[in-house]
Amino acid sequence: MNALRLLAWLALFAAAVAQAQSPASVSLEELTWTELRDAIRSGKTIVIVPVGGTEQSGPHMALGKHNVRVRMLAERIARGLGNAIVAPVVAYVPEGDVSPPTSHMRFTGTVSVPSEVFQRVLESAAKSFRQHGFRDVVFIGDHGGYQKDLRTVADRLDREWKGTPTRAHALDAYYRASENEYKAALRSRGYRDEEIGTHAGLADTSLTLALAPALVRTERLKSGSRFAVAEGVYGDPTRSSADLGQLGVEAIVAESVTAIRKATSGRR
Repeated sequence: MNALRLLAWLALFAAAVAQAQSPASVSLEELTWTELRDAIRSGKTIVIVPVGGTEQSGPHMALGKHNVRVRMLAERIARGLGNAIVAPVVAYVPEGDVSPPTSHMRFTGTVSVPSEVFQRVLESAAKSFRQHGFRDVVFIGDHGGYQKDLRTVADRLDREWKGTPTRAHALDAYYRASENEYKAALRSRGYRDEEIGTHAGLADTSLTLALAPALVRTERLKSGSRFAVAEGVYGDPTRSSADLGQLGVEAIVAESVTAIRKATSGRR
């Protein structure tokens, strides 16, 4: 009996050691190359490419909002899928003309690159992932301005990769959930479109509060505060909260997981 107990204990110990040595992260940047190689070989053949953007978000929200949010949401999506890895965030995206400045480039801190440069970066990254054994490259974008670029790149890669096992996907469901399901949930709770806003308003700010509250200057959201388009705010963020933002987190993750599973079903 003692020998059996010893064998059982040794088996449990070996399992615990193996689990401790197995990387729990879904972030490519946190894995060694051999850990990533083994993860791909074990079936993690979806790579999510999170695209953010470095832009103004009013006087109350940090410039890196999109980059932080998309990374955190991408990791939640990857864990929901169970067979995905998250690539490094693409932080430099089209944000308007540099000179003379247009769009968000009119505000200090915004970084913009031409669409053709942005597209080539995405293409090159996708081809790298294909070389390493990923079979589905999924672009998700936290910002509306470049959604068409994601689709253009995915379509171009799919034409080039026709007849091979690899596919590229521009996941419309990610951004669509933030614009449709999330805002519909806010409306159902009595919030008006003018308050919900399209940029740096209640929806945008609440989503950031739910994921990365340190990026929001909550002292600027006190009752009586006024925000204007001239400050880069389209909406009214004063009643923003993490609880409201959680509605967006849940919608984005759920819709994205469902859409990726549908797009990649039967391909594993």
